[in-house]
Amino acid sequence: MSRFDRYLLSQFLALFGFFSLILVLIYWVNRAVGLFDQIIGDGQSALVFLEISFLTLPNVIRVVLPVSAFAAAVYTTNRLTQDGELVVMQATGFSAFRLARPVAYFGLSVTVMLVLLYNVIVPASRTVLTARTAEISANLTAKLLVEGTFMHPTDGITFYIREISDSGELHDVFFVDSRDRTIQTTYTARRALLVRGDIEPKLIMFDGLSQSHDTVKKRLSVTHFSDFTYDLGGLLVASDTPARSLDELSTAELLSPSPAILQEVGKTKSTLLIEGHARIGQPFLALATALIGFAALLLGAFSRFGLWRQIVGAVILLIVVQMINNAGFSASSGAENGWIFVYIAPVTGIAASVVMLWVAQRPRRRHAAGPGPNSSEGAAA
Repeated sequence: MSRFDRYLLSQFLALFGFFSLILVLIYWVNRAVGLFDQIIGDGQSALVFLEISFLTLPNVIRVVLPVSAFAAAVYTTNRLTQDGELVVMQATGFSAFRLARPVAYFGLSVTVMLVLLYNVIVPASRTVLTARTAEISANLTAKLLVEGTFMHPTDGITFYIREISDSGELHDVFFVDSRDRTIQTTYTARRALLVRGDIEPKLIMFDGLSQSHDTVKKRLSVTHFSDFTYDLGGLLVASDTPARSLDELSTAELLSPSPAILQEVGKTKSTLLIEGHARIGQPFLALATALIGFAALLLGAFSRFGLWRQIVGAVILLIVVQMINNAGFSASSGAENGWIFVYIAPVTGIAASVVMLWVAQRPRRRHAAGPGPNSSEGAAA
């Protein structure tokens, strides 16, 4: 790699890191607000919120990187053009394709990052996220330890705590078990402790009252107790292991699905093939977007007013490529070999950038060929 290529590549990567950080933070904050309300509202700690948030980051980064590559290519190219650096390199004989070589290096670097995200990091994070979410959903203790709120951890159960002391003691507990339609039992206690048993958690209540109402016999039984232990294991509903989603499957499983995998996810083989080939083809959108941003700006000549027309054109072309990408996925779902359509958008973007690079250097060729006869005629005159 020449010194010029290293210089341009360093400029692209620096701005790419900046734009990626900003876009990831914006995207993550928007999603984290709803996630925070959901997790904290279920009685989980801030550490659980941070853990779940970090597990969702790879998917966010996967969405943001192609846009960051485009923004970095456009911004860097515009700045180098205004500073005259690209103009000088073109004057020394660098063709448009030669100038685009470090852009291709940059686009391929981002593509490699996306390949790792699509095929390794995101499937692994989604698997851990699903398991952690199921574990949190089954965490009955966190759901119950919310003061001042009537909690319903499962159907037929109502739980209320007026206050939780610093030592973990529960004050003024109200507990209703109406899972049995014929008998409804209400427990009230001045104090209670939620402790971990050998197998399941237990609720130990002190200085309380138990009221059992038999709706069939219309009878109410009242029992005073100094201490009473309630096994919370019956409140935990055993849930089956959730089936994996397409994001959790490895690329090899998607490209060569076994009958067991097809039964597990409940999808057709063509659907899995589309998802598998998307993990191969979609990363090359980063290469396409970077080349589009560079080639579109290279079409413009040096101007003190900037290359805003070319920038607008690059954005429009990027939107068109994304529309083609969406249309390709829509068309792939109804075709037998629909996985072919997922490659249309990356190929179209790269082809469009090659055409723009070819057009960008044609005027210079005509200008270089034109002065010959004119200059000879002027000399003869």
